[in-house]
Amino acid sequence: MKIGIDASCWGNKRGFGRFIRELLGALLEIDNTNEYLFFVDSETTDVDDFPARVKKLVAKTKHSSVKAAAADGRRSVSDLWAMSREVLRHKVDVFFFPAVYSYFPIFNRTKILLTIHDVIADHNPEMVFPNARSKFFWKLKQNVAIRQADLIATVSQHSKKEIVDYFHLPESRLRIISEAARPSFKVLPTNNGYVSALERYGLASGERFLLYVGGISPHKNIGRLIDAFKQLHDFEPDNSLKLVLVGDYKDDPFFSAYPQLRSQVSDMQLNERVIFTGFIPDADLAYLYNAATLLVFPSLEEGFGLPAIEAMACGTPVAASSTGSLPEILGSAGRYFDPLKAEDISHVIREILSDDSHRAKMRADGLARSAGFRWKRGAEDTLAIFEELGGN
Repeated sequence: MKIGIDASCWGNKRGFGRFIRELLGALLEIDNTNEYLFFVDSETTDVDDFPARVKKLVAKTKHSSVKAAAADGRRSVSDLWAMSREVLRHKVDVFFFPAVYSYFPIFNRTKILLTIHDVIADHNPEMVFPNARSKFFWKLKQNVAIRQADLIATVSQHSKKEIVDYFHLPESRLRIISEAARPSFKVLPTNNGYVSALERYGLASGERFLLYVGGISPHKNIGRLIDAFKQLHDFEPDNSLKLVLVGDYKDDPFFSAYPQLRSQVSDMQLNERVIFTGFIPDADLAYLYNAATLLVFPSLEEGFGLPAIEAMACGTPVAASSTGSLPEILGSAGRYFDPLKAEDISHVIREILSDDSHRAKMRADGLARSAGFRWKRGAEDTLAIFEELGGN
């Protein structure tokens, strides 16, 4: 088969960028039979880590598809047509969109697999779109994409149920492709690299800190996490605990809550305790996971929740929202709180921090839990879907 891939979000720093890189990398390791064609926009052509054996096809576009498809952007008709036309020029048996964000119409007679990671934008549009225009064009694109897709992939049972319920789709149209931590996220020794990585972000070896990893978007609920951290500080003013927020607040094209969060931290006089790191590379992130006392994941909703798996693979306990996919992903290895109640977030964190033996058990359970998630399994599931579509 010839399999076309929308690879225009390959270089994106958010979760769906990691999804395509890790999934397609694992897929190419197990599939030496099919031919893969990566279709990219003019900006993505500069990415230098595409797998060697794929054929890269560049559409002549004026804007990055990911930036144009962001919350406050809109892709031009000419750029959409450029991507569609490039695919039209090549006969492919199956075409795969790893994210609905960068969808463009397909005019070939080919089978289409569309990935919808979650329905966060549908449940919480006011937290994702800065204006009504952005919401309108998102919904238009999404509806056309779903109508054209032969099958829809998603990343968890929770997301599958939400997609089926929200869009009134038959379950037979959906398939699940699970995610995993990349191998670099693992238990690491406390060496010079470990110490240097911490120092780059204003931390010292052995210092206690809570860690958040993810986007800085409103639906990530970081404001309530900061409220909860303030309660912890007020409960024990002398404690040296810090809160480290890892996420790109400079170049992320999606709707950001960073200005409000920065003001909130300042108003609460927590500037010395709360650290915004911005985007950090995986090598440093692995050290931060290893060093953290606890990963706190307060999102109102997640389609999968990749940082939770990454943290567990590094031996870090995880406290997370009791909503969305996180209970499914973490299972009994996690501790849960009501994400709408800062006092509940604070209470759960305080309980975990005060019990060393409980944290040790969470660490062991998390390592065992994370071992069950492998990108190879996701690749095998994806290849089976391609073969299913190609055989129809």
